[in-house]
Amino acid sequence: MLVVDLSRALAGPHAGMMLGDLGARVIKVERPDGGDDSRAWGPPFLTAGEEQVSTYFLSCNRNKESVALDLKDDADRALLTELIRRADVLVENFRPGTLDRLGFDPGRLEELNPRLVLLSISGFGHDGPEAKRAGYDQIVQGEAGLMSLTGPDADTPQKVGVPIGDLLGGIHGVVGVLAALVERERTGRGGVVRTSLLSSIVGVLAFQATRWTVGRDSPRAIGNQHPSIAPYGAFRCSDGVVQISVGSDALWRSFAPLIGVDPDDERWATNGLRVSDRDALVAHIEGVFAGRTRDEVLATLSTAGIPAGRVRTVDEVFAWEQALSQRLAVDVHHEVLGHLTLQGGPLRLFDFAGTETGRVRHEAPPLLGEHTAAVREWLAG
Repeated sequence: MLVVDLSRALAGPHAGMMLGDLGARVIKVERPDGGDDSRAWGPPFLTAGEEQVSTYFLSCNRNKESVALDLKDDADRALLTELIRRADVLVENFRPGTLDRLGFDPGRLEELNPRLVLLSISGFGHDGPEAKRAGYDQIVQGEAGLMSLTGPDADTPQKVGVPIGDLLGGIHGVVGVLAALVERERTGRGGVVRTSLLSSIVGVLAFQATRWTVGRDSPRAIGNQHPSIAPYGAFRCSDGVVQISVGSDALWRSFAPLIGVDPDDERWATNGLRVSDRDALVAHIEGVFAGRTRDEVLATLSTAGIPAGRVRTVDEVFAWEQALSQRLAVDVHHEVLGHLTLQGGPLRLFDFAGTETGRVRHEAPPLLGEHTAAVREWLAG
């Protein structure tokens, strides 16, 4: 599969990277004067000689080639036209209408390549009264309701620590592309896949959405506790925080004796009672844990079969044997920077004999225009 990636920043590049992880050839088309916006997003930057590379760009562009084209130039636009003729997938996340103004509206794309699948990612959707708005992740997190659910309390809205709208937009886009490619096997024709940061966030509001749409209860942030299950969340120990998930009454019966409580205590005997009296229950648990370290608490909980864990920093995650066993850190060789370790992809493919069949070797994110000459030669030949 050949993917032509016209996107920049994060949502589209993340989609292109996922397709590259799955084995596609991904050609990233960038403007010659600076390339993808995220090449300038830093610090931190890595430098080698005169080359300065953003670690942000490195996070979302592995397994791609880079071609530098000025899409306002007739010759470069003709080269893009040839790429589109050969492509299976075209990815773009311009504002709605931009691709049309460049001369590549859906009708023209179908004329060039009837088997093409176009993935188009926008901020707020491709139609509707606010379709033209610029869709930056944190703005959409707020507009889509996510920030009202995140943070210590209802008066302190908080963004998620990664650009989750962009990432979900890319992931949902890939799901749509794969569905369109399956449909193409049946019909022989491509089509258009559209998603947005807005729809991607609203689409994962999950039980918080139905609390309102069905139950008419508008949820608000309550910090690190679960709104519908208790005890479920983060609890302070003498030297830090542990997280506990008592997700059933059966687990409660195992957990309660560990904190000196009768499982049939009339205050907390059912999940509904525990949720209603959450503050008192949390205070009781933290009072017990105050005299114990995290390691002591986690060891006790593990022995009793209670789901629990620590809160790791990012550096601790990439030193964790379990994370490394899942190929969540991959080594690549960068043309200028040399050896780099990047985060790995979330999917692994196997045959039924247990042999890993998906990509296990990865290519470093490209320099701007690194493959322009090679791609031109390939198209000419």
